[in-house]
Amino acid sequence: MDCETLIEILEANRNVARSVHYLEGEHDERIVPFGELYERARRVLGQLQRLGASRGDKLILFLNGNELFIDGFWGALCGGIVPVPLAVGISDEHRHKLLRIAARLGDPFLYTDRKNLDRIGAFAATVGASAVFERLQRRALVVDELDGSVAAGEPAAATPDDVAFIQFSSGSTTEPKGIVLTHRNLIANLRGTTAAAGFNERDVSLSWMPLTHDMGLIGKHIFMFANRIENHLMPTELFIRRPMLWTKFASERRATILSSPNFGYRHYLKVLGDRALAGVDLSAARLIFNGAEPISVELCDEFMERMAPCGLKRTAMYPVYGLAEATLAVTFPVAGSSYSSLRFDRHRLRVGAPAGRAAPGQQDALALINVGRPIPGSEVRIADDGRGALPDGTVGHLLIRGANVTKGYYEAPEITARTIDADGWLDTGDLGVLVDGALYVTGRAKEIIFVNGQNYFPHDLESIAQRAAGLELGKVVAAGCRPAGAEGDELTFFILHRGSLPDFVSVAAEVTRLVNEHAGLEVAHVVPVKRIPKTTSGKIQRVALEEAFEAGEFAADVAELARLREAQHAHRDAAGGVEAKVKAICDAALPGKRVEVDDNLFEIGASSLTLIQIHEEIDKEYPGIVDLTELFDFPTVASLAAHVQRKLAGTRP
Repeated sequence: MDCETLIEILEANRNVARSVHYLEGEHDERIVPFGELYERARRVLGQLQRLGASRGDKLILFLNGNELFIDGFWGALCGGIVPVPLAVGISDEHRHKLLRIAARLGDPFLYTDRKNLDRIGAFAATVGASAVFERLQRRALVVDELDGSVAAGEPAAATPDDVAFIQFSSGSTTEPKGIVLTHRNLIANLRGTTAAAGFNERDVSLSWMPLTHDMGLIGKHIFMFANRIENHLMPTELFIRRPMLWTKFASERRATILSSPNFGYRHYLKVLGDRALAGVDLSAARLIFNGAEPISVELCDEFMERMAPCGLKRTAMYPVYGLAEATLAVTFPVAGSSYSSLRFDRHRLRVGAPAGRAAPGQQDALALINVGRPIPGSEVRIADDGRGALPDGTVGHLLIRGANVTKGYYEAPEITARTIDADGWLDTGDLGVLVDGALYVTGRAKEIIFVNGQNYFPHDLESIAQRAAGLELGKVVAAGCRPAGAEGDELTFFILHRGSLPDFVSVAAEVTRLVNEHAGLEVAHVVPVKRIPKTTSGKIQRVALEEAFEAGEFAADVAELARLREAQHAHRDAAGGVEAKVKAICDAALPGKRVEVDDNLFEIGASSLTLIQIHEEIDKEYPGIVDLTELFDFPTVASLAAHVQRKLAGTRP
């Protein structure tokens, strides 16, 4: 591959007979040939240049829709303008994140649509950020109001060391870090992944991963485009609503390259249930990438067993390790080999200690998956607390180095200095062990929680929970706990509470509601504790609370709280046809939970994924009546049903 920048790749692919397929629904597809994509990018660039954007300026991409996103992303790149992709989401925290990042970027341009622009403006007024919004609004390119008469823009020349784009850390709600990626970083990782995975022009790619995530944008679009692979993109929301379409599309398109983080496989299997997949042929799939969050060996086994009747080969499951700071990929297994794992004694996985294997039948064993060896051009080091190299078989800090690794974070020299040393070794924050040269990721050294493929810092989520009445800093601890039998981490809050359990029920409900509303996350448990363990220097010992929870120390209180919540539920039958239909939809979306018509869905645990499913079913029953964001305004079955009835009657609330 001779190209040294993404701009060169875009131009080199102008005459390649390949396309990007936008799969918007079961029978809704738009096909954009690579040549047309180039022309579209030039037209967007013309609009940006007329607005005053030039090489080196920042452009925040903030809109739904893969097609518009791709046009804007390549349009900015084509002119040397630096794209900054941000997820729109459905909660206020996403808009808050945009405003914080816009303030940090100085005077960026904004690529969005009218609906999202108006929402940003309304939200900014409520949080005292109107000045930031006014600057953004003056430099906003509103995609549904473009002037079709504007001439195509003039591409800029780029060098390998120019910044290609900035990837802000996913899931962060208070201090997002901007990972600066150059063309050199991207090309280096492109060459390494292509060699390791054997990407070729005969491959066919299908992805539902969000384009605001490094796995979706870099791995499933940029690298596919660069390798001249037929590229199929379906919206993430479509996968959440109808996950069976993922394998249907894969079967119809004879897809060879697929991907999903842990939660995607779990979501798919949950919706599939006990049904058999009829008419689905996955025999063409040669690689299904599995990454972006800790990988469950048990979930891999379950998914592959369920898909085996569809012709999916065991060798297709492809567990990998990577992160945005590496421009995506760090280690890959040998393509075409069966995935494998080892069982370790979880109590012997300490930094600097040999990783002890679990004895046969040991109950507290931890199964870890083999995520392969460093791809060409990447290096991995397992290090002690002083960054000194440790031998094979020893647990340590996972450091990476290579031309693909970022040189630092946007305008954050202190964070950069703490993370990357003078020799170029970047501390990933993960812990791992090399066994016969293959990497096994054992956990996190830094405090972080993985939820639905995204990374969340505990203090970010704690800052949301602390808005509950009577709570304050130091009394709330967020953690990711994995009880026995769980397939992944469960978001758990520990709250300092010395009163009675009945008094705690309302506190737990408010914390659950706040985190659901503002971060879109389902809170699995809110646990009262008599004390919060801290180090002698005052640092919260989250691990001690996690271990106590997983050992069952709080099981009795958790069970009693569940009983108290049930006892406090006020039951009344659904009134009228609309309310009954809305309740049935919510019941189906929240299996195993008791949903009363006057319950706040956010207090029950309606995460952003659940809200998408509820909205999908309501929209089927009452097309175009309810906007997804209105579920925040009408969070009970009764209020939502009343809103639907008013809309149907054509009256204002």
